[in-house]
Amino acid sequence: MKKVKSGNRSSAAKGDGAPKDVDEYLAGVQEPARSTLIKIRAAIRSAVPREATETISYRIPAFKYKGMLVWFAAFSKHCSLFPGSSVIEAFQHELKGFSTSKGTIHFPMDKPLPTALIKKMVKARVAQNESKKRG
Repeated sequence: MKKVKSGNRSSAAKGDGAPKDVDEYLAGVQEPARSTLIKIRAAIRSAVPREATETISYRIPAFKYKGMLVWFAAFSKHCSLFPGSSVIEAFQHELKGFSTSKGTIHFPMDKPLPTALIKKMVKARVAQNESKKRG
């Protein structure tokens, strides 16, 4: 797993300026959200190809592989995973009980999404990115 430093267009969960990497972002997140995001990060890492990279994008942690894959973040009252609208639509039955919007899944800070579900959604995003025609 490679780490990529982000540009300066983002900012940490708390604090001034952009976090330089995901570890710095997580350091600025309060418990119980930090533990939840650490679990989310581990689930994503276990599902992405070795060539995938971690970065900060839109001020939050993200993974890239042949394009952006997923983002995850903590907010004041919930955590979110951003796998994209097509993945949310494809997994809508498994996401019953979670709050979703077009491209986002919201869940309580102290209750992460099931690891197996995160892995399936991330693998679906990897497959989407691999099938894109590069031109």
